[in-house]
Amino acid sequence: MEDRRPDPNWAWNRIPDDIRDQLVEMALEEPELSPRELTVRFTDTKRHYISETSAYRILKERDLISRPAFVAIEAAEAFKDKTTRPNELCQTDFTYGRRSP
Repeated sequence: MEDRRPDPNWAWNRIPDDIRDQLVEMALEEPELSPRELTVRFTDTKRHYISETSAYRILKERDLISRPAFVAIEAAEAFKDKTTRPNELCQTDFTYGRRSP
């Protein structure tokens, strides 16, 4: 065994370029698929597993990920009904809401 210098560009689990290209090609053929759906279809048809996060990262590198379709709601500067004592106002918050298809 010979000692080698570390190479930051080499990773044992890097997805090969030809597999990346096949994933991008499938994404271009079927743009309506989400990264999750794309990975399932890719695994079923190409018999090569790619995780959803890897697929997302590969598609984002190629600018193939669009922004999610939701409307942002801005918070008000102050409450509409002012309070005068503790526990007078109940409030809830949500950070991400998505409509199911």
